[in-house]
Amino acid sequence: MSLPAWGAMPRLCSNLLLSLLVASSATAVTMDWTFVGDPGNAADSTGYGSVPYSYLIGTYEVTNAQYAEFLNAKAASDSLELYNTAMGFDGSFGGGINRSGSSGSYAYTTVPGRENWPVIFVSLYDSVRFANWLSNGQGSGDTETGAYTLLGGTATPGNGLTVTRNAGATFFLPSEGEWYKAAYYDPATSSYFDYPHGANAEIGCGGGPTGANCNNFFGHVTDVGRYTLSASPYGTFDQGGNAWEWTETILTSSAQSDRVLRGADWGNSPFILSAPFSRQQMRPGDDSPGGFRLAMVPEPSTGLLVIAGLLGFAVHRRGRP
Repeated sequence: MSLPAWGAMPRLCSNLLLSLLVASSATAVTMDWTFVGDPGNAADSTGYGSVPYSYLIGTYEVTNAQYAEFLNAKAASDSLELYNTAMGFDGSFGGGINRSGSSGSYAYTTVPGRENWPVIFVSLYDSVRFANWLSNGQGSGDTETGAYTLLGGTATPGNGLTVTRNAGATFFLPSEGEWYKAAYYDPATSSYFDYPHGANAEIGCGGGPTGANCNNFFGHVTDVGRYTLSASPYGTFDQGGNAWEWTETILTSSAQSDRVLRGADWGNSPFILSAPFSRQQMRPGDDSPGGFRLAMVPEPSTGLLVIAGLLGFAVHRRGRP
């Protein structure tokens, strides 16, 4: 067995440390994180991608298994409408979570074989409530406070059109800039690629490890991280294809306070995965088949960003969560 190249050693070490330290703070849902450094980088020609601080972003999209844990913890009655019945729909692109029982005792199970598919049919409100729940320790943790303050206690928050990230948030939806940098920016050259697999050439849609889930090759979402050789320069997976992903960014030109989604999905043509085109907008309460990934800035006392900064640029695993 050959040893990894010396240049890969910092990445492997930082991955191990971050995985252990981040997982130790979780009670049920654990996630893989990728370190995004080079703070203060310039934006690209479209004006996106400049972020003045280091942060972590989910290596993968949030999965059905992770979201089902959330539902079982917080949706026994589901007054906040965290579950969409389409999640259990076994159609052309499918869902992945079934609900049983009656209000007050709902239970949620993943569809066999779809545990690691990205959860879809989530609204912006579902996504930020998941982030709040993680921020509050999971379990019985509150969904209405934390990274975001949601008012009214109803499925559609009273301040839903204007809600933004609170200062000091730990787990949150990435902004468009944070999402874009993790997908397209190359810290080695301080430049941007056209596609989120570290290349300017159009990515192929197919079943091999160097492709992406697009152009209806499968006709539905697939396991996150399936394309093991198509990581972004930082080490994230599926930022092109599989599922559109919510960002917290409000589209200022929208009269309805639409939010920006990035990344394209399983049905889009490959050119839609490129940086200029991988963008759409939806109203925050819309739960059309989009998904999400989270970002985080750890508490300063954990030292995670310091460790990651010392040991390497990217933190990622070549495989499924």
